[in-house]
Order: sequence, then C-alpha cells, then structure tokens
Amino acid sequence: QVQLVESGGGLVQAGGSLSLSCSASGRTPYSYAMAWFRQAPGEEREFVASIAMSGGSTYYADSVKGRFTISRDSAKNTIYLQMNSLKPEDTAVYYCAADLPDGRVEAWWIHYSSSYYYTQEYDYWGQGTQVTVSS
Repeated sequence: QVQLVESGGGLVQAGGSLSLSCSASGRTPYSYAMAWFRQAPGEEREFVASIAMSGGSTYYADSVKGRFTISRDSAKNTIYLQMNSLKPEDTAVYYCAADLPDGRVEAWWIHYSSSYYYTQEYDYWGQGTQVTVSS
C-alpha cells in the first residue's frame, strides 16, 4: 500500500503563483510515476502533469505547458508542482496520484508513456487540495 499526502494550495489572484507538494509513503518501488490531476466543480478529473520518479521524464497537459513545472525529490518520494501565471480557470481541487508497475518495468513504462493522462492508470490517490484563483 502507498499513502499520498498533498500540501500547499490556497487562494491567489490571477497572475500569481502557488506551489503544491505530495509525499508518498509505504511500499514504493524504485521505478514508478507520480502525477497531478485536477477537478473543477461539475467537471471530470483531468490530467495536469506527471513525472517518472527514477528517470525524471515529464508530461504536461497543453493547458499548463509553460506555466506549471513538475519536479521530484526521489530520495523523499515527493513531487512538487510549481504553478505560475495562474488563471481563474486553474481553480480546482488538485489531486496527487501514483502509478506503480505491476510487472516488468520496461513493459510498464511503454504502456505508461501512452496512458499517463488516464485516471484509470493510477493506483493510489491523495485526498486533494483546493486551489482557487480569483480574477
């Protein structure tokens, strides 16, 4: 089992910045991926960004490219999301997620590279943290 705990978030004006962090504890392997998703009221949960904890490869949603940066501290099993130039449409509950290999790492990575944006890909989820951007 893996437990994910998010921190950060809050209220910020449009154009401002916020930082989120998520720490994983429990049985985490060397190679796995962590991600950020978000869900606005009345909307489906959507992919924001993800990172491979061993190699550091990253993926971003088009809506946040150039504004958000995902990073990791593998030794601490922690990821971060630096959010700059925030817009009111970034308002949502932000969730941390983890995807662990269920077999050979190489096969998992090939699959993950084309499936990272699906919520169904992820095995564990955090409780979520609210980000509100005022106009």
